[in-house]
Amino acid sequence: MISMSNPPTATPVLKSLELVHQGKVRDNYNIDADHMLIVATDRISAFDVIMPTPIPGKGKILTAVTHFWLNKLRHIIPNHESEMSLEQAITDPSELAAVKDQAMVVKKLRPLPIEAIVRGYIIGSGWKDYQKNGAICGIELPADLKMADKLPAAIYTPSTKADVGGHDENINYQSTVKLIGEELAAQVRDTSIRLYQEAADYALQRGIIIADTKFEFGLDDNDQLVLIDEVLTPDSSRFWPVDSYQPGSSPESFDKQFVRDYLETLDWDKNPPGPELPVEIIEKTTEKYNEALQRLIR
Repeated sequence: MISMSNPPTATPVLKSLELVHQGKVRDNYNIDADHMLIVATDRISAFDVIMPTPIPGKGKILTAVTHFWLNKLRHIIPNHESEMSLEQAITDPSELAAVKDQAMVVKKLRPLPIEAIVRGYIIGSGWKDYQKNGAICGIELPADLKMADKLPAAIYTPSTKADVGGHDENINYQSTVKLIGEELAAQVRDTSIRLYQEAADYALQRGIIIADTKFEFGLDDNDQLVLIDEVLTPDSSRFWPVDSYQPGSSPESFDKQFVRDYLETLDWDKNPPGPELPVEIIEKTTEKYNEALQRLIR
């Protein structure tokens, strides 16, 4: 169980390093020419909008899960973790104590302008696309699939990367070829599917279905593909419990789908600002994230 001893870190807490980018959840700080610090905050976003209410302990859970997967999947592709320690990066003891369980020192890389999404089950925006035209991102699928059905094989359905406050948009594979070139686009697609499949097989043994997930990649100085950002977390994936999974309806989950489902009941247009989350939603979300952590890492 993740400790909740520190207050929710919804805003930057470091003064000794330069804040260079504030994303929906992660804050990036400059360390030197080759390294940066990523702090996973307790902010939560839904429908690409940051909610005003943080989720206590969420940043620690995301960091622990990402560390786990980076180590487990490093035989497939190099990742951005650096050998520089947090103690070397953050010399102020109070600042180190504030973020040590939710920060990572990583190598500076050139991020690719796409999000690599892999779907093993049909749900969310993929389900909506399928209902309209029988396909997702141009990939034709069998007729008569039900919501949450397992797909015959995992599919790669990339999207654009929107700035904070914008909305990601699904694109087809050929659009990624235009953005990053044919060879790199194929490598991203094939690597993403392999990462997903290995992770999904592992998680299934621990009672979790990974319905879909998002990967991000960058290039190093030698133009080698590198896995970056968060990996297979409850923020970037849909995690469903095996024991209650039933196609035909939206399954219960160990991820922020719980927050999305609550927001769908409100009269909100999915544009900033997001609504405040009630206490019961915050507590239940923390409980779900912790359960995903405990099932995966034990």
